[in-house]
Amino acid sequence: MRPMSLARRNIVNSFLIPASFYARPTLQVARSLLGKYLVRETASGLQTGRIIEVEAYVGPQDRASHASRGRTKRTDVMFGQPGLAYVYLIYGMYHCLNVVTERSDYPAAVLIRAIEYGMGLADGPGRVCRLFGIDRRLNCHDLTSGKDLWIEDRGERIRRTQIGAFPRIGVDYAGPWAAKPWRFRILATPTGRRKTPRP
Repeated sequence: MRPMSLARRNIVNSFLIPASFYARPTLQVARSLLGKYLVRETASGLQTGRIIEVEAYVGPQDRASHASRGRTKRTDVMFGQPGLAYVYLIYGMYHCLNVVTERSDYPAAVLIRAIEYGMGLADGPGRVCRLFGIDRRLNCHDLTSGKDLWIEDRGERIRRTQIGAFPRIGVDYAGPWAAKPWRFRILATPTGRRKTPRP
């Protein structure tokens, strides 16, 4: 991998989101992640995309969360420090990227569901991971390190009126927890182009 120049590293550090950002209530972190930038360090340079949809999973009582089944080898990272990446595989073929939130020993995380990049849109967590080359090798990766994969705050602030709240996707097994409006999406781009949320 091509080493990052010192000047570029200083720029990254100025935008890099610290662990304190993630060490807050999960729903607050989820909304705050909208408009932030996911950054992947590759051999050809930095790949970036603007986060436009996320999904929150809050604590061991949340029946939609993997952690509701207890602390296992798979979910151990969710009990770790805020700012860690929780990457898992679904259907044997799609990776999903989550950011661990709140505090150690309290399992909570935010799933990155959709990214805008250039003129494109990666809509769905599997598409996001495929676009950014994210797989289980990045599970437990420290997203506050500024290396390999991280999230940047470039100063954009999303108003609450710009955010839609919807039920989470693919968690019908969770009963009433499936109806929690814990999926958040930016409803319009800065140009006003409407983003229709997935059902």
